Amino acid sequence: MSAAALMRLTINGEERAVVAPGHHTLLEVLREECGLTGTKHGCELGECGTCTVLVDGRPVLSCLALAVEAEGRSIETVEGLHVGNRLHPLQAAFADLGAAQCGYCTPGILMVAKAFLAANPRPGRAEIEEALAGNLCRCTGYHKIVEAVQWAAARLRGEDWTPPSETLYGAPLPAAAAAPQGPPSAGPGRQ
Repeated sequence: MSAAALMRLTINGEERAVVAPGHHTLLEVLREECGLTGTKHGCELGECGTCTVLVDGRPVLSCLALAVEAEGRSIETVEGLHVGNRLHPLQAAFADLGAAQCGYCTPGILMVAKAFLAANPRPGRAEIEEALAGNLCRCTGYHKIVEAVQWAAARLRGEDWTPPSETLYGAPLPAAAAAPQGPPSAGPGRQ
Protein backbone atom coordinates (compact mmCIF):
# COMPACT_ATOMS: atom_id res chain seq x y z
CA MET A 1 0.00 0.00 0.00
CA SER A 2 1.45 3.35 -0.96
CA ALA A 3 1.67 6.29 1.39
CA ALA A 4 -1.02 8.92 1.34
CA ALA A 5 -0.15 12.14 -0.42
CA LEU A 6 -1.48 15.62 0.22
CA MET A 7 -2.53 17.15 -3.09
CA ARG A 8 -3.77 20.63 -3.85
CA LEU A 9 -6.11 20.26 -6.78
CA THR A 10 -8.00 23.02 -8.56
CA ILE A 11 -11.33 21.48 -9.53
CA ASN A 12 -14.03 23.51 -11.26
CA GLY A 13 -12.25 26.70 -10.25
CA GLU A 14 -12.04 25.80 -6.55
CA GLU A 15 -8.82 24.80 -4.83
CA ARG A 16 -9.13 21.66 -2.73
CA ALA A 17 -6.70 19.96 -0.40
CA VAL A 18 -7.06 16.22 -0.89
CA VAL A 19 -5.36 13.35 0.91
CA ALA A 20 -5.24 10.11 -1.07
CA PRO A 21 -2.80 7.31 -1.82
CA GLY A 22 -0.28 8.41 -4.43
CA HIS A 23 -1.25 5.54 -6.74
CA HIS A 24 -4.91 6.59 -6.98
CA THR A 25 -6.16 7.71 -10.34
CA LEU A 26 -7.74 11.08 -10.92
CA LEU A 27 -11.03 9.24 -11.42
CA GLU A 28 -10.79 7.63 -7.97
CA VAL A 29 -9.89 10.89 -6.26
CA LEU A 30 -12.62 12.90 -7.99
CA ARG A 31 -15.32 10.38 -7.10
CA GLU A 32 -14.20 9.00 -3.75
CA GLU A 33 -12.34 11.87 -2.10
CA CYS A 34 -14.08 14.87 -3.67
CA GLY A 35 -17.61 13.45 -4.05
CA LEU A 36 -17.78 14.49 -7.72
CA THR A 37 -19.63 11.46 -9.03
CA GLY A 38 -20.57 12.98 -12.40
CA THR A 39 -17.35 11.52 -13.75
CA LYS A 40 -18.19 7.85 -14.33
CA HIS A 41 -16.33 4.58 -13.94
CA GLY A 42 -16.49 2.85 -17.29
CA CYS A 43 -13.97 0.40 -18.62
CA GLU A 44 -11.06 1.71 -16.50
CA LEU A 45 -8.85 0.86 -19.50
CA GLY A 46 -9.08 4.14 -21.39
CA GLU A 47 -11.30 2.68 -24.11
CA CYS A 48 -14.81 4.08 -23.49
CA GLY A 49 -14.33 7.79 -22.71
CA THR A 50 -16.88 7.73 -19.89
CA CYS A 51 -14.41 9.14 -17.35
CA THR A 52 -13.25 12.10 -19.49
CA VAL A 53 -12.53 15.36 -17.66
CA LEU A 54 -10.69 18.46 -18.83
CA VAL A 55 -7.22 19.17 -17.51
CA ASP A 56 -5.99 22.60 -18.56
CA GLY A 57 -8.82 22.62 -21.09
CA ARG A 58 -7.85 19.35 -22.77
CA PRO A 59 -9.72 16.03 -22.52
CA VAL A 60 -8.04 13.50 -20.25
CA LEU A 61 -9.17 9.96 -19.46
CA SER A 62 -9.20 10.23 -15.68
CA CYS A 63 -8.99 6.45 -15.26
CA LEU A 64 -5.49 6.54 -16.76
CA ALA A 65 -4.13 9.67 -15.05
CA LEU A 66 -2.70 9.71 -11.56
CA ALA A 67 -4.25 12.39 -9.38
CA VAL A 68 -0.83 13.60 -8.21
CA GLU A 69 -0.01 14.45 -11.84
CA ALA A 70 -2.93 16.90 -11.91
CA GLU A 71 -1.62 18.98 -9.02
CA GLY A 72 -1.15 22.61 -10.06
CA ARG A 73 -3.35 22.15 -13.13
CA SER A 74 -6.95 23.18 -13.76
CA ILE A 75 -9.37 20.24 -13.64
CA GLU A 76 -12.93 20.57 -14.92
CA THR A 77 -15.63 17.96 -14.41
CA VAL A 78 -19.19 17.84 -15.67
CA GLU A 79 -20.30 19.43 -12.38
CA GLY A 80 -18.42 22.58 -13.44
CA LEU A 81 -20.29 23.06 -16.73
CA HIS A 82 -23.35 24.90 -15.43
CA VAL A 83 -23.23 28.52 -14.33
CA GLY A 84 -25.43 29.04 -11.27
CA ASN A 85 -28.78 27.56 -12.22
CA ARG A 86 -28.13 27.93 -15.97
CA LEU A 87 -27.13 24.88 -17.93
CA HIS A 88 -24.19 25.08 -20.31
CA PRO A 89 -25.47 25.20 -23.93
CA LEU A 90 -24.22 21.63 -24.41
CA GLN A 91 -26.23 20.40 -21.43
CA ALA A 92 -29.31 22.29 -22.60
CA ALA A 93 -29.03 20.94 -26.16
CA PHE A 94 -28.61 17.37 -24.90
CA ALA A 95 -31.69 17.76 -22.71
CA ASP A 96 -33.78 19.49 -25.40
CA LEU A 97 -33.00 16.88 -28.07
CA GLY A 98 -33.09 13.81 -25.84
CA ALA A 99 -29.46 13.09 -26.77
CA ALA A 100 -28.84 11.33 -23.45
CA GLN A 101 -30.71 8.13 -22.87
CA CYS A 102 -29.38 6.28 -19.86
CA GLY A 103 -26.94 9.18 -19.39
CA TYR A 104 -23.97 7.14 -18.20
CA CYS A 105 -21.70 8.17 -21.10
CA THR A 106 -23.02 11.73 -21.26
CA PRO A 107 -20.60 13.44 -18.82
CA GLY A 108 -17.57 12.23 -20.79
CA ILE A 109 -19.16 13.22 -24.10
CA LEU A 110 -20.04 16.68 -22.76
CA MET A 111 -16.48 17.29 -21.62
CA VAL A 112 -14.95 16.20 -24.93
CA ALA A 113 -17.50 18.32 -26.81
CA LYS A 114 -16.73 21.36 -24.66
CA ALA A 115 -13.01 21.17 -25.42
CA PHE A 116 -13.71 20.45 -29.09
CA LEU A 117 -16.04 23.47 -29.50
CA ALA A 118 -13.50 25.72 -27.77
CA ALA A 119 -11.01 24.76 -30.50
CA ASN A 120 -13.50 24.53 -33.39
CA PRO A 121 -16.58 26.75 -32.88
CA ARG A 122 -18.00 26.03 -36.36
CA PRO A 123 -17.63 22.26 -36.83
CA GLY A 124 -19.12 20.11 -39.53
CA ARG A 125 -20.92 16.86 -38.79
CA ALA A 126 -17.93 14.71 -39.76
CA GLU A 127 -15.64 16.75 -37.49
CA ILE A 128 -18.01 16.25 -34.54
CA GLU A 129 -18.19 12.53 -35.21
CA GLU A 130 -14.39 12.32 -35.33
CA ALA A 131 -14.02 14.35 -32.12
CA LEU A 132 -16.44 12.05 -30.27
CA ALA A 133 -15.04 8.81 -31.71
CA GLY A 134 -13.38 7.92 -28.39
CA ASN A 135 -16.65 8.10 -26.46
CA LEU A 136 -18.81 5.00 -26.56
CA CYS A 137 -22.57 5.08 -26.06
CA ARG A 138 -24.48 1.84 -25.81
CA CYS A 139 -27.98 3.38 -25.95
CA THR A 140 -28.08 5.71 -28.95
CA GLY A 141 -27.14 5.72 -32.60
CA TYR A 142 -25.15 8.93 -31.95
CA HIS A 143 -27.41 10.91 -34.33
CA LYS A 144 -28.99 13.07 -31.62
CA ILE A 145 -25.66 13.44 -29.82
CA VAL A 146 -24.04 14.91 -32.93
CA GLU A 147 -27.02 17.21 -33.54
CA ALA A 148 -26.95 18.36 -29.92
CA VAL A 149 -23.29 19.35 -30.35
CA GLN A 150 -24.21 21.19 -33.59
CA TRP A 151 -27.02 23.02 -31.77
CA ALA A 152 -24.79 23.92 -28.83
CA ALA A 153 -22.10 25.21 -31.22
CA ALA A 154 -24.66 27.52 -32.83
CA ARG A 155 -25.88 28.72 -29.43
CA LEU A 156 -22.31 29.39 -28.31
CA ARG A 157 -21.78 31.47 -31.48
CA GLY A 158 -24.97 33.41 -30.68
CA GLU A 159 -26.84 31.95 -33.66
CA ASP A 160 -30.34 30.56 -33.78
CA TRP A 161 -30.21 27.01 -35.11
CA THR A 162 -33.07 24.59 -35.18
CA PRO A 163 -32.48 20.88 -35.55
CA PRO A 164 -34.21 19.13 -38.47
CA SER A 165 -37.83 18.33 -37.66
CA GLU A 166 -37.02 14.60 -38.02
CA THR A 167 -34.76 14.93 -34.99
CA LEU A 168 -37.60 16.24 -32.86
CA TYR A 169 -40.58 14.39 -34.34
CA GLY A 170 -39.20 11.43 -36.28
CA ALA A 171 -39.31 10.76 -40.02
CA PRO A 172 -42.61 11.37 -41.80
CA LEU A 173 -44.65 8.36 -42.82
CA PRO A 174 -44.49 7.31 -46.47
CA ALA A 175 -47.35 8.82 -48.50
CA ALA A 176 -49.16 5.49 -48.99
CA ALA A 177 -49.13 4.69 -45.29
CA ALA A 178 -50.24 8.21 -44.39
CA ALA A 179 -53.24 8.27 -46.76
CA PRO A 180 -56.48 7.80 -44.84
CA GLN A 181 -58.23 4.53 -45.53
CA GLY A 182 -61.99 4.52 -46.00
CA PRO A 183 -64.30 1.77 -44.76
CA PRO A 184 -63.88 -1.54 -46.56
CA SER A 185 -66.06 -1.83 -49.63
CA ALA A 186 -68.97 -4.20 -49.61
CA GLY A 187 -67.49 -6.06 -52.61
CA PRO A 188 -69.26 -8.67 -54.67
CA GLY A 189 -71.58 -10.85 -52.73
CA ARG A 190 -71.57 -8.59 -49.66
CA GLN A 191 -74.58 -6.59 -48.81
